[in-house]
Amino acid sequence: MGASFSGFSSDSDGDSALAKPRLGDIPESCVASVLMYLDPPDICSLARLNRAFRGASSADFIWVSKLPENYEVIVEKVLEEPKVLNLGKKEIYARLCRPNSFDGGMKEFWLDKRTGGVCLSISFKALMITGIDDRRYWKSISSDESRFHTVAYLQQIWWFEVDGELEFPFPAGTYSVFFRVQLGKPTRRLGRRACNPEHVHGWDIKPVHFQLTTSDGQRVVSHCHVDNPGNWIHYHMGDFVVGNPDVSTKIKFSMTQIDCTHTKGGLCMDCVLICPSSVGKLINSLS
Repeated sequence: MGASFSGFSSDSDGDSALAKPRLGDIPESCVASVLMYLDPPDICSLARLNRAFRGASSADFIWVSKLPENYEVIVEKVLEEPKVLNLGKKEIYARLCRPNSFDGGMKEFWLDKRTGGVCLSISFKALMITGIDDRRYWKSISSDESRFHTVAYLQQIWWFEVDGELEFPFPAGTYSVFFRVQLGKPTRRLGRRACNPEHVHGWDIKPVHFQLTTSDGQRVVSHCHVDNPGNWIHYHMGDFVVGNPDVSTKIKFSMTQIDCTHTKGGLCMDCVLICPSSVGKLINSLS
């Protein structure tokens, strides 16, 4: 942008001299061509520099490259608002980066702000949990530590089994699947977060088993001990690969401990998290 003579100024003698170029003199098209190679948070930061950067940061071709390749299908499935597709690509990206509830509020979808990767969370309410309707075993607890504001608390059971499935138009890539679990009952003490480990037992005797399968034949089996009472842990059950974004991928997953020689209890089940493996590695490093 800038007028044709913005790079010149006159000295006191009337002679023309070349002035120093300014950021505002760079054409928006040139700025946009550079911005497209940056991550979305960096683009938004540079948009605050001046009018030229702000205008360039809204160019559709920048944000098309950040959106999932099948974002139109995802918008139709999750948002159920066809008019969203009429917005600028930057606005669509921003809309998808917010937590978007679907399937009766039992699932949430969002894009990772930095990578544009697809992330999903599935509430325990959308899972098949053995004994979930029997208050002798399980009960629902309100919790501000869950994005769904409610978690399932296991008091005691012999046969622990949690199953779930999801069909979704995942973009091509590798995805990690986690169960978000805590040992101990979440409580509040003097207004602060606390955890009651009273009913925690049985998890140190035998490991829990995880299984993940996909509609195209992938299968992952793993196991580990549930531990670290008082902390929410993301237990990594495995990864799966999506090669064709034009076909919805169906995944099935489970977490079981069905050795009936002992009871298990004192566990909180929050949700299942699915995210790009690059995000999953960060979650693993923090767990």
